[in-house]
Amino acid sequence: MTRNLLQRALRISFRSGVVFSLAALPVCTVHAQNAPVNARMEHGRYLAVAGDCLACHTATDGKPFAGGLDLKTPFGIITTSNITSDKETGIGNWTFEQFDNAVRHGKGPNGHLYPAMPYTAYSQITDADITDLWEYIRTLPPVSHKVESNKLPFPYNIRTLLVFWNFLFFKDATFVPDSSKSDEINRGAYLAQSLGHCGTCHTPKNALGGDTKDTFQGASLQGWFAPDLTNNAHTGLGQWTADDIVTYLRSGTNRYTAASGPMTEAIVNSTQHLTDADLHAIAAYFKALPPRTVSPPQPLAASNAQVTAGQRDFMVECSACHRSSGAGISNMIPDLRNNPAVNASNPDSLLNIVLKGTEGPATHANPTGAAMPGFGWKLQDEQIANILTYIRNSWGNAAPALSAADVSKARSAISAQPAVPR
Repeated sequence: MTRNLLQRALRISFRSGVVFSLAALPVCTVHAQNAPVNARMEHGRYLAVAGDCLACHTATDGKPFAGGLDLKTPFGIITTSNITSDKETGIGNWTFEQFDNAVRHGKGPNGHLYPAMPYTAYSQITDADITDLWEYIRTLPPVSHKVESNKLPFPYNIRTLLVFWNFLFFKDATFVPDSSKSDEINRGAYLAQSLGHCGTCHTPKNALGGDTKDTFQGASLQGWFAPDLTNNAHTGLGQWTADDIVTYLRSGTNRYTAASGPMTEAIVNSTQHLTDADLHAIAAYFKALPPRTVSPPQPLAASNAQVTAGQRDFMVECSACHRSSGAGISNMIPDLRNNPAVNASNPDSLLNIVLKGTEGPATHANPTGAAMPGFGWKLQDEQIANILTYIRNSWGNAAPALSAADVSKARSAISAQPAVPR
């Protein structure tokens, strides 16, 4: 693939960071070991899109795949590497074996990789797919951009400690289909567990950063909460049909919600470009997960002082878009009624959206993404706490109340601007 073709195919749009669209690049989804190299490279390009390599390996205002994006982890900042074919600052001198070791086994030429690079998921990539992915990655135009990846403080900057971490939390094995499941469900499992690395964001982490056994039950991520993907109606996908999941992954919206935060980038960069067959396979996999029962808390009474105050402010500040009933606008403005994201015990995403606003996903299926302005400058901490408490305990929702201290803590954590004094 020529440099000019790649450059024409990349469209930059600015949201919370840089989002690129690869829609103009051709897609090939069928692998054959004896296929021509160019066909394997095109299949590798599709795999790179499915794995969302571009999002992490491109810095804000940076060149595609040249690295330099700072990932904020609980242990410090890890900066993503340059994976272009530049021989000095990228991976232009790498062999296939070195690429495979890094992507699937977490071992780079300079030592163990940190699991911010999701090799814990990519380990499941098949031999055929890793070969095709390499055929594509090696064609990326060289960009001279030296990156210092490890900015972690002591002792986390000692890579050899990852030997012990991997022993505890890393299963180095390729994907094995479940013979009791259909081909479609197995395909969806493969995409979600390996290339899509859904569990990397949506599975809670323990104190050492390893995945817990609460797979897909939601986790905090850089000021956001990656929501529960399990089949429960209160906080997960229990209300969603397979078609709802497909619509969301293709367009960024559906009749219930609209993407925000890092998921917007994942949809714009990755999932909207997947084939219908692969989107339906992912949906089939998630709907085939065992049902999970979540006991909702008792909602606060409508007469509660905080709920009453929140309702007043909601009507003034929010009802123009979300409507007084909380119904929103289908496929544009989220429906707040009986909403699993609203019911999440962790309110990080709600606080982030209210304080700083969010850009709706602009996709081929939904080219006009509806934006929500930030209210951090306008509303006091107490007002935001009241509004969210009202929303989280109205229209079939039930979730813990928020306090002004919760809002203040979030405002500081995500560097939201202070409210104008009243």
